[in-house]
Amino acid sequence: MILNHLWGLFSHPDREWESIRSEPNTLSRHYLAHTIILATVPAVCGYLGSTHIGWTIGKDDTIYRLTSESALQLCILFYFAMIAGVFILGKFIDFLSITYQSEQDDHTPRGLALASYTSTPLFMVGLIALFPVLWVNMLVVMAAIAYTVFLLYEGLPILMKIPSERGFLFASSVVTVGLVMLVGILALTVIIWALGIGPVFASS
Repeated sequence: MILNHLWGLFSHPDREWESIRSEPNTLSRHYLAHTIILATVPAVCGYLGSTHIGWTIGKDDTIYRLTSESALQLCILFYFAMIAGVFILGKFIDFLSITYQSEQDDHTPRGLALASYTSTPLFMVGLIALFPVLWVNMLVVMAAIAYTVFLLYEGLPILMKIPSERGFLFASSVVTVGLVMLVGILALTVIIWALGIGPVFASS
């Protein structure tokens, strides 16, 4: 089921959102069986890329790698930040639905499902960490962010079963919340690094 949704969200997202809506809306189906599994992709690939392959920056031929302990610590923190971020965003969507989804037919909270499946491109783009070239990674990540936003605007009216006009406003509010959360995560990262939990580079 996970792989079916994974392929469908990239090949025919409109039909896939309809399929997701028709399924039982449970925590285990949409969160445990999707987010918690797919969030391992960027975490594992980030660990392998930063410890075994290494990064090159600009025209400098120097290869930068992290120590295994440092990379493992950071990847575990990143993993839990991702799954917590999806959960919090899902709860925000349910809260916002009180305003935008006044005609909700079954009164079923679907924010967690929307947040989980919308985040799929951001999870899968973690594969690029196995090819750690900075400019390539930036381009691919930007494309993944763009497709994530597309999935949000495409899927929200379908999943929430509201008119597209109201869905556009709803999705725009979700994007705003997501940006605020991103700023919060960056600020938290700075604090964590200040406490000494930061990258430690391996000696060449």
